[in-house]
Amino acid sequence: MTNSQPSRRAFPITRWSMVTQVFAAGERAPLDALDELGRRYRYAVYAYVRCCGHAPAIALGITQSFLHHLKRDFDATGRLRPNDRERFRRYLLERLHGWLADDGRRAHDDGGDEPPPPRDDFEARYARDGASFTSPEQAFQRGFALEVLVRAFERLRAEVRQTGHLDMYDALAPFIACDPPPGQYEEVAQALRTRPLAVVVALKRLRQRLRELANEELADTVSSAEELADEQRTLLSVLQTAN
Repeated sequence: MTNSQPSRRAFPITRWSMVTQVFAAGERAPLDALDELGRRYRYAVYAYVRCCGHAPAIALGITQSFLHHLKRDFDATGRLRPNDRERFRRYLLERLHGWLADDGRRAHDDGGDEPPPPRDDFEARYARDGASFTSPEQAFQRGFALEVLVRAFERLRAEVRQTGHLDMYDALAPFIACDPPPGQYEEVAQALRTRPLAVVVALKRLRQRLRELANEELADTVSSAEELADEQRTLLSVLQTAN
């Protein structure tokens, strides 16, 4: 993510703008878009619920039930209520607050038909960060920010695989988010049988592409360039505060 200035070009249609725009009655686009965003960021919901003190299995059940019930925010014409048309991160957190307060006692009864993610995946991630959380909201915010990066890293690796340079990526992946220690460029270059300068250039390109992919992921949760710039600043602050 970066704090670069918003583009002057027209902001593209995103999943979240599809949710917040007005569609014809019966149009499934906003509901499908909301379902997809919910699946993408359900770890942030899980982290919130776990930080509230629920056991892993219970937290996963609550997460699945909550995401299933997001569909209630659409009226009969398939439109999101006007007062809910804000950026997705805030919307998701506010809906979670309200839903736990109103419906938490029925949280395990209706999780929809979608199979849950492997619990161990979410729990392993939470175990790495959970001790540092001071509140459920902090757990949510950091979980959301990390999910943006996780998805960007996954896309980056998939792109590199297609180019046939996966060995270079795997060697440099630990240094994409932080500078390598002295002498590491030379060690990587030797292992890959290339020049240190080629390693430096490759790492620079990987970092640039990661920023672009992270911004694409984040852009899908907002409706304008101004909102994107604000989300970039907010989530960058979340990640820096946690370090």
